[in-house]
Order: sequence, then structure tokens, then C-alpha cells
Amino acid sequence: MTNSLGENLQARSVAHKANPREGTSTRKHILFLVTEDWYFCSHRLPLARAALAAGYEVSVATRVREHGEVIEAAGLRLIPLKLSRRSRHLAREARLVSDLFRLYRREKPDLVHQVALKPVLYGTLAARLAGVPAIVNALAGLGFLFVSERRIARTLRPLAELTLRRLLNHANTRTILQNTDDLHLLVEKRILEARYGRLIRGSGVDLERFRVRPEPGGPPLVVLPARMLWDKGVGEFVAAARQLRSEGICARFALVGDPDTENPSAIASAQLEEWQRSGVVEWWGHRTDMECVFAECHIVCLPSYREGLPKALLEAAASGRPIVTTDVPGCREIVHEGENGLLVPKGNPVALAVALRRLIEEPDLRRRMGERSSVIAASEFSLDEVIRQTLALYREMFGS
Repeated sequence: MTNSLGENLQARSVAHKANPREGTSTRKHILFLVTEDWYFCSHRLPLARAALAAGYEVSVATRVREHGEVIEAAGLRLIPLKLSRRSRHLAREARLVSDLFRLYRREKPDLVHQVALKPVLYGTLAARLAGVPAIVNALAGLGFLFVSERRIARTLRPLAELTLRRLLNHANTRTILQNTDDLHLLVEKRILEARYGRLIRGSGVDLERFRVRPEPGGPPLVVLPARMLWDKGVGEFVAAARQLRSEGICARFALVGDPDTENPSAIASAQLEEWQRSGVVEWWGHRTDMECVFAECHIVCLPSYREGLPKALLEAAASGRPIVTTDVPGCREIVHEGENGLLVPKGNPVALAVALRRLIEEPDLRRRMGERSSVIAASEFSLDEVIRQTLALYREMFGS
């Protein structure tokens, strides 16, 4: 972190001449703490708009890159900050906790809603020190620290577990998990007391934007929509595509997403370009029109190692597409084996190729599974239901 949060806030204050919160407003103030503005817009913006419509004052503290205007256009107050997900420099991390403490003391939120592991760890500590009345934490999957077997993850995991155990189990704190496996794991490891946990399944899918559309013509297109990370199963997907091409299967395979350079599991752009040059897969990069991507494809595949509740699979289901994914937490919440897709073992490109071949070669099965996907998305994962449950949690925290 090259600039402190305090410096950012000072510059912001000068630009606005005054703090927009200063005054006599009696509305409850909710402050979202999210690492990236793009993530806030893709996963939390509808919720923030709903909170605003429900009468709350809403602020967003996040790293601003390309989506600041979108956040402000929604009527939300934007607080730029620098929060590196990858940094492990002890002095910088300690300074970040101090910056967050000053942020919370300055803004005086009635409730903070903190998303992802680092904001939960640092933000909850800062919120306790600053006396924030209510804390809602959202763990969108247990992330690299809990999933990876790399030495750095194994080394830091016990410390993270101990810290979470100390921070999460308080009367003014609730922690949202997106799938039952993650919730049960934290409870069984005594990291989280069950009474302080809540299950809200994902960030919801917009059923107006993602609608069922008929399959396009041409050879079947299989897409993997995700950040380009090794632990999303991208390597296994490429290996499965290579195997199917060697068997003479007529299909296309596309990777849709960019590398996330802040993530230790990021795949180098050079590797993605090499795969594309080989003709095994296409690499489309980041797309903002995912409804069009799903309309173009026939099958959606995500061979991830572990998820919270993958938004891309929710959108694929709402779009009426069959899914091939791994039998791991998060993914198996969305795919009912044999109904709307196929589940395969984690890290097994051979099994992945077999499942993909089945759907490539059986269009009637694809159609039946796609129809079932849309029903599951609408009945279990609608955006309206996720917003309803989260606003109810806010009211619970406010005692109303």
C-alpha cells in the first residue's frame, strides 16, 4: 500500500469541501467495506441500492479503479481506499488496520458490512476498536488461505483461524456464509458459534437480465467463466479440451475472464496466450456482457477447487444452460447431479472430459438439463430473495 487511507480521505474531503454526512440526518448509516470496486458492482450493488431504497444511508469504501462513477450514480457515497489483497508486509498491514480504525471513527457507521476474508479480519478488529455498533461479515467462500496447500497458506491458516475465532463470536456480529459446507466447517472447527452464523446463498441472480434463450447453431461451445486462476480448475479444463480434440470431438472451448494479479493462484497472461495460439482453447478475456456469453454457448463448465457460491454458475443456470462442475462446496449447491448438470471429482481432467463429451454429444440431454437449471435458479437463488434475507439481517442487528 503506497498511500495511506487517511491521505485518500483527506484528498476526498478537500475535493468535496465538506463531509456529505455532516448534518442532522437520523437515518441508520450502513458502510460496505469491499476490496475492489468491480467486485462491489458485480456482487453487492443491487443490495446497496435496496438498502438505500429501504431508508438507510449507504457508503462504500473500496479500491476505485473503473467503477467509481457507477457507484456514485447509484446514489451511494464513495470512499476510495487502497487495500491490497496480496500484500503481506507486516508494517503495511498494521497501518491498514489503523487506517480502517480512523475511517470508522470518522464515518461513525451504525453497521459495517464487510466482504471477503481480509476486510473481515482487519475490518472487524478496526470496528471493535472504533466502537461500531453492528458488524455484518460476508465470507464469499473460504478463499486461498483455506483452500490452498501452498506453504504460505498452511503457515497462515492457524493464525487466521485463531483470529477469526476471537473476532466473530460477539453479540453485535453476524457472519454470512454462502453454502452449508462452509458454515458447518467453521462451526465444527469452533471458529464460529452457530448462533452468530447465517446462511444466505450467494449474492443472487438477476432473473430479468439472465433469461432462458434457445441454443445457437454451430458446433457446441463450452465456456469456463471465471477469473483465470489455477484453483478455478482452468488447467484441468484445458487438459480436458485437449483430450477431446485429440479424440476428434467437434466442439469449441473458451476461457472467459482475466487473470487476477492480486491472487497468488493467478495464471500468467503468457500462459493463456500460449493456450490460445495452440488452438486448444479460445481466451476471450474479461466480458461485461455475460448474458450474451451464455446465450452464445451450449455448456458452462467450472472445475473449481472450492467456492462460496459462484455467481457465474447462477447466471448460467438462469440462462438455461447445463453445467459441468466439481463436486466441491459451493459448486454442488447449484448443480443437482443428473438434473441440471454433471458433477466430477476435483482435479480430474479425464472425468471432466468424459462429462463434457456426454453433453456435447447429447443435445436432448443438454436441453432437459438447461430447462431444469432455469427452474432451480428462479426457485432457489433469485436476487430478490437474497436482498430480502440480507435486509432482514440488518433489521435484526438494529433491533427493529
